[in-house]
Amino acid sequence: MEQRFSPLTDPRWHRFVSRHARASVFHSSPWLRALNITYGYPVVGYTTSLPGQELENAIIFCRVESWLTGRRLVSLPFSDHCEPLVDRQEDLQALLAQLEGEARRERWRYIETRPLTPVDIASSLNSTSIDYSFFEVDLQPDLEKLFSNLHKDSIERKIRRAQRENLTYEEGTSESQLKDFYRLLTITRARHGLPPQPRKWFQNLVNCFEDALKIRIVRKDGRALAAMLTLRHKDRLVYKYGGADSNYNRLGGMHLLFWRSIEEAKISGLRFFDLGRTDIGQTGLRTFKRRWGAKESLLRYTRYTLSDNSSRVFDLSTSSQRKSPAREVLAHLPRGVMSLLGRALYKHLG
Repeated sequence: MEQRFSPLTDPRWHRFVSRHARASVFHSSPWLRALNITYGYPVVGYTTSLPGQELENAIIFCRVESWLTGRRLVSLPFSDHCEPLVDRQEDLQALLAQLEGEARRERWRYIETRPLTPVDIASSLNSTSIDYSFFEVDLQPDLEKLFSNLHKDSIERKIRRAQRENLTYEEGTSESQLKDFYRLLTITRARHGLPPQPRKWFQNLVNCFEDALKIRIVRKDGRALAAMLTLRHKDRLVYKYGGADSNYNRLGGMHLLFWRSIEEAKISGLRFFDLGRTDIGQTGLRTFKRRWGAKESLLRYTRYTLSDNSSRVFDLSTSSQRKSPAREVLAHLPRGVMSLLGRALYKHLG
């Protein structure tokens, strides 16, 4: 019999994530707390394990209940992927059957899964999929080999340029570093016609992840030129957010940030550097990530609906609709207005 539980309050969840081989940073309690605190999403888990027994499997979702975009279950909002932590096909099928029943009772607009590897599940619900690319760098080779795997012209050359320019590197989670990071993120999002995520989202990530999160900044004469936010989980360092002042791209600041992150992850004994998801249509960004020696794999999101006319919600977390008229309008709005839009809209778009 299938059971519901709360990953935010059930102590079994943290223990389960700690021992399950496929559990990612997006399953972790800090990530779930940040989603809940920032956007108010209730987090619910489904398992075949009985109350009082240790969890043997689970699928987790956020309940997004929006007057603007409808009611739905998403696993998980603003997360690159969220693998169902279910090892037996019959358990996975049983959990999906429970979700189908709930979809009909609650009239969810859709249920969305984001497995890291494609999952074949039989369902009586209608389903549609969208594909992304996922990139990760295997850190097993030594640093010399990792550097030699980089694209000689577009990556190695930029790193050496940054070193010649005497750019300074720093990391931390101070208020001033968060301010510089958010300024650069906002500039970059505006350049792509996208409002930035709410600033409180990043503050909550800092508070929830503590020393597993780093803001990394490159400066020239004290001015922040590029910044990124990384998360550490188990044997993996995850690049999640970044931004840069395009007026200084020629100096290679962002390239230096990526290389310093790889160096640190390797020296710390981590196994992978996770470059995250990329829209299939973003050929330039996909090429950029491959040039770091990253392996590209398929990431498939699937939506299960009661009807066959569930339209796709506009996803402000990606650049997949960069040529849309709406994006063209947004690109010309003042940054202050874009920030207000982000604060107002993101909770509806998980």
